[in-house]
Amino acid sequence: MQLSLTSDQRLMRDSIRDFAQREILPHRLQWDEKQHFPRELFSAMGELGLMGVLVPEQYGGAGLGYYEYKMAIEELAKVCGSIGLSMAAHNSLCTGHILQFGNEEQKQRWLPKLASGEWIGAWGLTEANTGSDAMRMRCVAERNGDEWILNGTKNWITHGLSGDVTVVLARTGELLDSRGITAFVVERGTPGFSGGKKENKLGMRSSETAEIIFDQCRVPASHVLGEVGQGFIQAMKVLDGGRISIASLALGMAKGAMETAVQYAKEREQFGQPIAKFQAIAFKLADMATAIEASDLLTLQACELKSQGMPVTKESAMAKYEASEVCVRVATEAIQILGGYGYTKDFPAEKFYRDSKLCTIGEGTSEIQKLVISRELLSS
Repeated sequence: MQLSLTSDQRLMRDSIRDFAQREILPHRLQWDEKQHFPRELFSAMGELGLMGVLVPEQYGGAGLGYYEYKMAIEELAKVCGSIGLSMAAHNSLCTGHILQFGNEEQKQRWLPKLASGEWIGAWGLTEANTGSDAMRMRCVAERNGDEWILNGTKNWITHGLSGDVTVVLARTGELLDSRGITAFVVERGTPGFSGGKKENKLGMRSSETAEIIFDQCRVPASHVLGEVGQGFIQAMKVLDGGRISIASLALGMAKGAMETAVQYAKEREQFGQPIAKFQAIAFKLADMATAIEASDLLTLQACELKSQGMPVTKESAMAKYEASEVCVRVATEAIQILGGYGYTKDFPAEKFYRDSKLCTIGEGTSEIQKLVISRELLSS
């Protein structure tokens, strides 16, 4: 397991840090308050290789591995969780699904545009009444000659309005049949495919979240990913990698919140000395740092297994579960250390606090992670 960065990885980290300080930091508060999704930023991120981190060079990607991917998400999330979230969803879910299960023609068609940032990707599994209970989905697809006709609605979709291409899971078989769901790629502009309501969220406000609607939407049979009926099985494998990305996102925000708290504790004086000198504050910082380090090691373990092509279901669930819960605790303690200032928008602590909660919900709640972990333990 790699515990330190190589010289090339350090150069990449520094490049991302510079980009985040220059292109994201000056705008993050305005984007957050206006719920503005900065689409143009992602084209620039594509030039840095951040929109196709795991995509092989032959398809226009950076051709890097999970260690670099983890680091990239973290560095963005230290500055703005929303941008880290959108980058992660684009890479792990939409692009990752096509990369993992698409045929050569499909990869050649969609991956270069996604990896360059020319196109933004979305991924549609969740529905209004079927969050964790995905096998009860009501979005259906029926075969009609060389086409499939999709009808239904997906909710909580990252880039639901702005996504140029969406991987959508629809039921093609019987209800509750794990082999009755199929993955389709649908391009923006396809008749019958539209964006719906944009969610007004507590946090992650500059990462676009909206519903997508299919109304007699005709999709060519050539847009089916893998085999018909394999969509749910594919989705579970995609989420194994996606949970590493959410763990990385949580780590980045936790580290950003802790850095804010450390800096403030060194500078803020009470009773004639910096508050960092008081044991109550120093011990909070020690607990925060230790919890982050433990989550980091869990995430690195998942990266190592994924890089080796080994089963990672349990380890990625553990990393996602622990890192997301730690992120919430660290962000909460950062607010406490900053006191009244932590409750204002003059400091970034309140944004880390609001953004952090999504990590315990998205791509499987903490409760679902515990279910996955316990099932893996009991099946062995």
